Amino acid sequence: MTKVEVFISSTCPHCPGAVQVVEEAKSQIPNLEVEICNVEDEENREKAINYGIMAVPSIAIDNHIEFVGAPSLPELLDRLQ
Repeated sequence: MTKVEVFISSTCPHCPGAVQVVEEAKSQIPNLEVEICNVEDEENREKAINYGIMAVPSIAIDNHIEFVGAPSLPELLDRLQ
């Protein structure tokens, strides 16, 4: 199973787009485990620091940052395969 973590904040105007793209990918790849991590929560902020995330949205796939910013669906699907 592939794990995707989407790091967001509630004030980010680009974060909803990143979440939407990941949810679309999940509808095409059923065994995708998706976790939305709001960096305003202490636990998620620690995770973001450990990844070295400096901006949101950021997307990690299997514990590696793959995107900073919201990718297109084809870009995301390509990285997931």
